[in-house]
Amino acid sequence: MEDMAVLSANPAFWRDRNVLVTGATGFLGGWLTDALVALEAQVVCVVRDEPGSSRFFLDGIHRKVSIVHGAIEDYRLMERALNEYEVDTVLHLAAQALVPIANRNPLSTFEANVQGTWTILEACRRSPTVNRIVTASSDKAYGEVEGKSYVEGTSALKAEFPYDVSKACADLIAQSYHRTFETPLAITRCGNLYGAGDLNFNRIIPGTIRSILRRERPLLRSNGTMVRDYLFVKDAVRACLALAENLHRKEIQGQAFNFSGEQPRSVLDVVALITRLMQSNLKPKILDIAKAEIQEQALSTGKANKLLKWKPAYRLENSLPETIAWYERFFGKAGVIA
Repeated sequence: MEDMAVLSANPAFWRDRNVLVTGATGFLGGWLTDALVALEAQVVCVVRDEPGSSRFFLDGIHRKVSIVHGAIEDYRLMERALNEYEVDTVLHLAAQALVPIANRNPLSTFEANVQGTWTILEACRRSPTVNRIVTASSDKAYGEVEGKSYVEGTSALKAEFPYDVSKACADLIAQSYHRTFETPLAITRCGNLYGAGDLNFNRIIPGTIRSILRRERPLLRSNGTMVRDYLFVKDAVRACLALAENLHRKEIQGQAFNFSGEQPRSVLDVVALITRLMQSNLKPKILDIAKAEIQEQALSTGKANKLLKWKPAYRLENSLPETIAWYERFFGKAGVIA
């Protein structure tokens, strides 16, 4: 069993600390909660649904934490959870995180991502025990940035499409709470996450791996030329933990930080790399049906490196084999492949 505690630079910080996590049933949330349990934090998770595909349940993480059932948009619920569990640290990851769903149903995305954020921050503002908050924005909040190969953490937010706008709104709301009320928070803006346990198969990496394991051609919603920055989930956990551990510093509070692998790749390049690592000759099937999405985006992590001493520890080439091996085991157990 992997020692998740090594993802923290300051393990003693977390021991017996009361931590509330939203989005624990999500991809990053499951990993982060697992790490907090290993670090001996006292963890409480706000859970709305219980998806059967969530690592939070599949790996038994839910049995090691306290669970508050309900939606993050429910102010009374959030106020009660923070006060009854005497929460010191809030890690707010809950969101509707899929672009196609946001395009089909923007209202539920705005409710979860925007209303959910202001509800949590207001409950935190009124709580006498909360001392630090990490809230998750996204690289998509920047929108399309012309003429720049890397987006700095100080760049303006120019989102246009529903998911991107929802994250930009949440980002700005968080900034306003710090500037107006001095709420002790910091914001993550991560690239596209990948790694073991992501069962949202309309994402390019898990979707491609599953297709190849099934001996099917990978399906590309786009034309394959879209460029993204990819961030291994363990690096994302390291980022969240590092931010929380440093939020006592005034120069960190109210700041937004980019986190990425600093390896921008086109969709076609990523698919080709996975295909090569899996020793497959299958060629992708390009559907070219993706709409309302950013064409090119890449991030600079210079600010995180300077202020947090954080830099990516993993590259696609050395983390994809571990990721692929997890899916091989997962599908083998499920009886999906021979």
